[in-house]
Amino acid sequence: MVSLTSAAVVAVVALLAPLIVRLTDIRLPEVVLEIGLGIVVGPQVLGWARPDAPVRVLAIIGLSFLLFLSGLEIDFDQLRGRVLRLTATAFLLSFAFAVAAGFALAAGDLVQSPLLIAVILSATSLGIILPVLKDAGETETPFGQVVVAGASIAEVVPIILVSLFFSEKSSGITSQLVLLGSFLAFTAAVGLLIVGFEHSARLSRALIALQETTAEIRVRGAVALLMVYAAVATAFGLEAIFGAFLAGATIKLLDRDRDMTHSLLRVKLQAVGFGAFIPFFFVSTGMTVDVSSLGKPSVLARVPIFLVALLLVRALPAVLYRPLAQQPSQVVAAGLLQATSLSIPVVAGAIGVSLHLVRPDNYAALVLAGLASVVLFPVIARPLLRQSRS
Repeated sequence: MVSLTSAAVVAVVALLAPLIVRLTDIRLPEVVLEIGLGIVVGPQVLGWARPDAPVRVLAIIGLSFLLFLSGLEIDFDQLRGRVLRLTATAFLLSFAFAVAAGFALAAGDLVQSPLLIAVILSATSLGIILPVLKDAGETETPFGQVVVAGASIAEVVPIILVSLFFSEKSSGITSQLVLLGSFLAFTAAVGLLIVGFEHSARLSRALIALQETTAEIRVRGAVALLMVYAAVATAFGLEAIFGAFLAGATIKLLDRDRDMTHSLLRVKLQAVGFGAFIPFFFVSTGMTVDVSSLGKPSVLARVPIFLVALLLVRALPAVLYRPLAQQPSQVVAAGLLQATSLSIPVVAGAIGVSLHLVRPDNYAALVLAGLASVVLFPVIARPLLRQSRS
């Protein structure tokens, strides 16, 4: 019989984490506490829960939802013209810095795969920095739009690179490119099919009639698209996270009438993701962290090294945004926000461990560096953004 005890413990931890943040007024993002509590209740500390089959399945679905919702955050209207050229140039510069940092870390025997570390260091967590920009009233300004666009590119490209070079089913870059092209052709065909369905008056009436009933037809459709894309991506030898991300991006790109017919769809999908599945991913991540390595001086010494590397790689190219900034403090804030990264270090680092490209102690240091970036950089960036608005 399958036991749900560990899943129940994880669910309780997911419930307690935001309550602890709110009631104690500690300045920590919920995901940081979820990973920390996962370490505490996991098999290496209290032993109340373990990453058994139910927890692993729910965590995989949570990771898929996390990348799916990240795809929904992409604003394709901003990725064009001058903004696209500026942000693409900044990312190319950032990736060049990341590759140099990767080889430097490899020369110091700190990492095994310079390219994988470069991919990890070049990433930004759009879902974490977007609320900061919204709270500062910057999302509608030209400067805020270029920061969002830059973060979008820094989330999309690393996911593609992980699927191309570090998929567990990888069979060579040429075959991976062919499979990637085939998968993109599949997504384009599905997109055209969805557009065709949207032009059916009868189907549109049925969707509107069912969307606020217990059928929740649009939520079911979004979840079906997520699962199908993730499954097909895996079948093509790519990472499921790439399919999940493309599913969200597809909905964002094609779903143009949401304000008129289903303004609550995004809220419902966030409720399903953040309310149910995504916490399982972060808590289970904490449960799998090698606790014995956290106390090693060598691991703790690598955390600031990875954190500084992340800051330099992602923050320095923000200088290119200076023409759109009103004050230098905005550029500094943009650099700090772009250096905020957690999901890719956790996900790509775990893939690296499974492929024996990342040692468990390095993975623990990468996760801690990602957590530190989420805790420190947005906190420092907020007053800088407020200063630029005053």
